[in-house]
Amino acid sequence: MPAKKEYLTTSGQRALKISAGILGGYFFATAIHLFIAVIFPFRNEVLLTAPFSFFILWVALMILAFLARNGWKIWGIYLIASVFFIGIVYIIK
Repeated sequence: MPAKKEYLTTSGQRALKISAGILGGYFFATAIHLFIAVIFPFRNEVLLTAPFSFFILWVALMILAFLARNGWKIWGIYLIASVFFIGIVYIIK
């Protein structure tokens, strides 16, 4: 039995969600890890555990991108949050 048309997204929205999940999630996870490395005094420990926590966070952000209804909104949220965290890192450094 096919899905209802009202629950399906267009190909443009699907492409936006995929790109937001992969690229936007990557940028956001990087910004958060840089923020944590600058805020806490134990920088080396943060950078040593970053590959594991980065991957977990990135997967969670990819899943959140697909749960959103609008690809543009999730791109905006990820980019604004990334710029916010990178701005704080820039100000602190």
